[in-house]
This record gives sequence, structure tokens and C-alpha cells, in this order.
Amino acid sequence: MTTRTELTEEPGEAAAGRRSWLREHSELGVCVLLLALGVLVLTDALTMDVDITQRGPVGPKTVPVVVGAGLLVIAALLAVDVLRGGRGEAEGGEDVDLSEPADWRTVLLLSGIFLGAAALIEPAGFPVAGALLFWGAAFALGSRRVDRDPLIAAVLSLITYVVFDKLLGVPLPGGPLMGVL
Repeated sequence: MTTRTELTEEPGEAAAGRRSWLREHSELGVCVLLLALGVLVLTDALTMDVDITQRGPVGPKTVPVVVGAGLLVIAALLAVDVLRGGRGEAEGGEDVDLSEPADWRTVLLLSGIFLGAAALIEPAGFPVAGALLFWGAAFALGSRRVDRDPLIAAVLSLITYVVFDKLLGVPLPGGPLMGVL
């Protein structure tokens, strides 16, 4: 049975109602992200080319399949919770002022530094690209100690390179420093 107010509802009011519902259920965006990530992980895991000589129940597909399935389950459970009225609460200790606008300069600087390091890692090697990444990130986040930051970045990058390349056996490009390290 329709009421008189439903018959006289304007199209703009319906759109405003939909926007209001979406704003109240904005956590569904996280559900969609988790669902997409779970599908991506499962697709990659299930299409992984595995050596036929592998033996035993646990192989290279096991962990990605478990993680992908877990992401799908969490997405479904979160969606059910949100649709039943569950709301995420801000942590009591957060010091984020939501009335302030986003700092897009810092975001763009960090994005550029990250992309630059990714482009430099092959020709310059990880120690150089990593040092530029660490130094650039410190600069973008507000540190202006030009006497100290490059040195800390270089040491951090070299330690990371040595730990991954030499100790863990994860090959990283050394670049021009390959013969020295």
C-alpha cells in the first residue's frame, strides 16, 4: 500500500535518500575492496604454475589460497555487520582532526618519491634507490636535517640491502655498487 508522501516524492529527494543511505553504509566500500583483493589473490593462486615434482599437501599455492579465502570470508562478514547496523568507531587516542583538509602536497611528494625509487632500482641499484627513497620520504614528511638525513638514509639502505641480498638470499639489484658490496 502506497502512502500519499510516497506518491508526491520528488526525484531529487530520492537521490538525496540514496546518498544518505550510502553515507551511512560507507563501510561497504571496505567490503568491496576486501572482496576484490580476495578474488585477485585466489585467481593468482589458483592459476599459479607449480612444478609437477612437488610433493606433499603444502605447496606454494596453500598460503595464498588460505589468505584469499580469508579475505572473502571477512568481506562477507563485514558486509553483513554493516547492513545490520554495525558502525566502525574511531579509536579514542586518534589525534586526527577530520575538519582539516588533506595534505595533498605530502601525498603527491611521497607518491613521486616512491615512483622515482621504483624507476631507479634497476639502473642505479637498490642501495642508491633505497637511500633516495628513505631520504625523500623523510623530507616529504617534514624532516629538514640535510646534514643527518642523507647519511641515515644511506646506512639504512645498505643495511636493508645486505640483510635481504646476503643474509636472506633475496636477490636485489646492486647497480654500480655491485662489485663494491
